[in-house]
Amino acid sequence: MSSSDLIVCLRGGGDIGSGVAWRLHQCGFKLFVTETTEPLSVRRKVSFCEAVYDGAIIVEGVKGVLKRDPKEIPRCWEMGEIPVLVDPGFRKASQMHFDVLVDAILAKKNLGTSIDLAQLVIALGPGFEAGRDAHYVIETNRGHYLGRVISEGSAQPDTGIPGIVAGIGAERVLRAPADGRWESLSEIGKSVSKGQLIGTVEGIPLHAAIGGALRGLIRHGIKVTKGLKIGDIDPRGEIRNCFTISDKALAVAGGVLEAILRRYGRAPV
Repeated sequence: MSSSDLIVCLRGGGDIGSGVAWRLHQCGFKLFVTETTEPLSVRRKVSFCEAVYDGAIIVEGVKGVLKRDPKEIPRCWEMGEIPVLVDPGFRKASQMHFDVLVDAILAKKNLGTSIDLAQLVIALGPGFEAGRDAHYVIETNRGHYLGRVISEGSAQPDTGIPGIVAGIGAERVLRAPADGRWESLSEIGKSVSKGQLIGTVEGIPLHAAIGGALRGLIRHGIKVTKGLKIGDIDPRGEIRNCFTISDKALAVAGGVLEAILRRYGRAPV
């Protein structure tokens, strides 16, 4: 079976899931993305889930388009687009045909994916056991094993510690200072300095702990909970990094591609 014959359902269109969708699309796979009614992506400029709000988004030359009716999906493929389907309960998708299911929700736990949902089920990150919940699990933790295909066992547990970028870890992540509605005073792609006011939640300010490029920022007006990750500063200061898929997302995407080819390639194992 060639890549053009396979249909991939991808649960989750955040930045990691979008990196997977983008790479599979570039390799000729037909795929569609399912999302919640109110996605909470931080790296919105490279997340196909943003189509839920805006109707469409272009990520590195590939267009994701919101579709209400699954019957419209084949037309998207003809147009070279990635369809995004609002389907929080996975009810619409469960009635559709697909050969491969990729759980890219990255909730750090299993939210309902089972190994019998497709001929090939691939799960990203911790919360899944290969051989029980999915056929393969892909490592998402930065480091030596990032992107590796796991056929037995689980991915590394969630450390709760952000990956190190240019020697900086937790300080580069912006977290909600309180419960309430996020009021943004900046935007993705802007240079920020240490101490700069980024926005407020219920009047409580959120300042940048470091300087750099504002690589990710949750949508203005979204309700958040205290401690939720709502932004990401790239200390390298490269503005173009704000609008391109990350090395981590592409590494994970490579693992998903390998897992698919292990099953459907010319030399399956």
